[in-house]
Amino acid sequence: MARITVAVTPRASRARIEWDGELLRAWVTAPPAEGAANAALIALVAESLGVSRRAVRIASGASARRKLLEVDLEPGELSRRLEALRR
Repeated sequence: MARITVAVTPRASRARIEWDGELLRAWVTAPPAEGAANAALIALVAESLGVSRRAVRIASGASARRKLLEVDLEPGELSRRLEALRR
């Protein structure tokens, strides 16, 4: 299992994700109410990394903009997939 820090911006005009080499940045269209933004974040990260939604969990920061995610991938595999997101 690998962990990654994510900075989330809710209520964005469009959903997108970027990796800058140190921090994963995610923009979701959902509002930060009743877990909607968290659910959208998990779906976006799972789709971007090519894993199921069940493979991504919020380890800490559920009510914060900066979150720690756990992903059911080996750390090296997560790094490889994140590099594919780099722009």
